[in-house]
Amino acid sequence: MGLLMKLSIARREILFMRMIKWVTLGTLMLLVLTGCRSSASTPEVSYSTSSSPNSTSSNTKRADMLTFGIIYPMAHPFYEMITDSIEIASKPHPVQLIVKAPDEINLEQQMRMMETLITQRVSGIAIDPIDPIAFEPLINKAVQAGIPVICFESDVPNSKRYSFIGSDPLQEGTLMGQMIDHNLKGRGMIMIEGSMSGSPQIRQRLQGLEQYLKLNTEIQVLEKKYHNGDNEKAITDLESMINEHPHFDALVPLDIVSSSNAILVWKSQGLKRYAMTFGLTPEVKEALLNGQINAVVSENEHLWGNLIIEQLLAAAKQATPTGWIDTGFEEIKQEEMANNY
Repeated sequence: MGLLMKLSIARREILFMRMIKWVTLGTLMLLVLTGCRSSASTPEVSYSTSSSPNSTSSNTKRADMLTFGIIYPMAHPFYEMITDSIEIASKPHPVQLIVKAPDEINLEQQMRMMETLITQRVSGIAIDPIDPIAFEPLINKAVQAGIPVICFESDVPNSKRYSFIGSDPLQEGTLMGQMIDHNLKGRGMIMIEGSMSGSPQIRQRLQGLEQYLKLNTEIQVLEKKYHNGDNEKAITDLESMINEHPHFDALVPLDIVSSSNAILVWKSQGLKRYAMTFGLTPEVKEALLNGQINAVVSENEHLWGNLIIEQLLAAAKQATPTGWIDTGFEEIKQEEMANNY
């Protein structure tokens, strides 16, 4: 059995177990809170939770319950971590959460999820949009219907969204260029993998990285590939680049799917090259400690849960929009991971 097949099977098993976990949790919560509903015909993750301090209160108090929709670009441990922080932040408030995500990156599914929440007339929506251009009219439709929308991680700046929570991807890319420069001492060869070439976030990260390397180093970019959210393609791309460029010095995954699969390939092949990525996911935390990842650009994701609930509550009260809430970013190294996270 080839490496790709082994990794693909392992990846499928991991995704299947995660989906079982999410769907089981969703089913239990829906049974308790809202009764049984028919399941969706397309593969996706969706569940509801309620975290009201007055869960046993009168019908009058229950009328104050707010329902917030949270939409991710895909099901992934990274977003499970964000959901946990959102649920903790919502506990002091009369809030019900409806959490939705395609099983893998799928624009059409994510758009249908947005349409469903608009039809349900939720109190507010927080979304990490796959395609900012495609989502601009949908966000405006929600706002026109009286539903405020918060964007996080990826912005839709030309829409009527209430606020954006996240950092500057161009500057993140510049920091990554500095990290590569520091580790390779200004010389060497790197390979890059990202999710979607048309993603503004990926494009700007790459732009900042390449601009820094061109102006300040003699480091060469050997190859760039994009997996478009397909885990098997991500593994194939990584194997192909490693085989075609056996003397590469570092790999730079630009997104969490690329980093997840890079960690699998690093483990299976026992590679000792540099790997630096974006996003402090649970997998990356473990890989930092184990040495499969050397450093990561964190977007201070631990702040997102509080900020998302804070902004949704403010929007529901029709407070003045904040615009862009810059969460900043920072480099996390192995020693910092062991001491502080």
